Order: sequence, then C-alpha cells, then structure tokens
Amino acid sequence: MTRWATFDCYGTLIDWNGGIRAELARLWPDEDAEALLRRYHELEPEIEHAEPSLRYREVMRRVLAQLGDVPPGEEDALGKSLPGWRPFREVPPALQELRDRGWRLALLSNTDRDFIEASKLQLGVEFDETVVASEIGSYKPARRHWEEFAARTNAEHVRHVHVAASVLHDVKPANELQLATVWINRLGEISDTRPTRELPDLEALPDTLDELVAP
Repeated sequence: MTRWATFDCYGTLIDWNGGIRAELARLWPDEDAEALLRRYHELEPEIEHAEPSLRYREVMRRVLAQLGDVPPGEEDALGKSLPGWRPFREVPPALQELRDRGWRLALLSNTDRDFIEASKLQLGVEFDETVVASEIGSYKPARRHWEEFAARTNAEHVRHVHVAASVLHDVKPANELQLATVWINRLGEISDTRPTRELPDLEALPDTLDELVAP
C-alpha cells in the first residue's frame, strides 16, 4: 500500500534562513542581518495572507521594499539568489533512503514553479508530486495545498505524513486536518502546538516515518 510523505521545502529541506540572511547582509552590510531576518519573517506571512494570488517572487520583492531602501537594481535580489540556496547536509541522503524504503514524496510549498524546480535540482531526489502557491492562488497556513495534494493523488489519510519546520505554516494546519506530522525543529523552538513527532533534522526521519506508517 502506498505511503506518502509530504514536505515543506524552504527551512525544512533547503536552508531558507541562510539564503535570505546572506542576501540581507549583502544588501545592507551596515545593518544587523539577524534583526532584518526576524523582520522578514514577520512581514512575509502578512503579505501572503493579504494577497494570496501574488507570485512568491513578488512577495519577496515587497518584503525587501518594506525592510529598507533597496539598492538600485537589487529589487529582485532574493528571487535571483534562491535557485542557489543549498539543502541541509543530511537532507539528500535521508530523502533517498525514504525512496529506497518505498515512500512516495511530495512538496507542498509557498513558492513558484521555477523556484521549486531549481531547488529540486539542488536536492537531487525525485518527487512524485509538487504543489506550489503560485499555481493554486493560496499560501499556507491556508489548507488549499493539502486539498490539492489529496485531489491529485487520492492519498490515504492514514498513510500520509506531513514533514515541516514551520509550526505556523505547516504543523498546525496539518494537525487540524488530523494528519500525522513531524516537526523538524532545527532552531530548538518551543511551541504549544504538538506534532506527532519532533526531530532536530532529517537524519532519523526514515525510521520515524516507518514507525508512524508501517510498510
């Protein structure tokens, strides 16, 4: 019987914070990059919620514009840099191990098709399905990603696990949908939302998913 693992991509598989922080530091070398990154995380979901039909490239442009005076010609700095953002070191082997164990893999991402395809090349692992915000007119934590995934795959609810680093965008709504969830808590955060399992990275994910859904 088919087992599905769905993933958020940025922050879970790809080093999203590292990619954004590097660009913010480059654009504003005299500013506190960590403070700018925190403000970025506050602004992005506000823009996504207000205008869910925006392409993610435009969301990033608008966040940059609100962070400060963007140097001329750098308005799309984040969009230009995103295809080069790298996976966390343990991610590609963990994903390949899941495929070797028979898991089908899917990405549910708040992004655009061109960005996610570039990131798939970085990950180097085949995905069986991909749902991106710009094609469905919706950003997580709205539920449209999961609804679209279910419609495309007919995945059995009890044999589907969602894996993500963001409680707000992923773990909480997936919990509300009564899916099994694995929170990849890379930053050691504390949350009142309880996932089915919590891991610091993907190293133990293959064994954890096999515990949640037996072959």
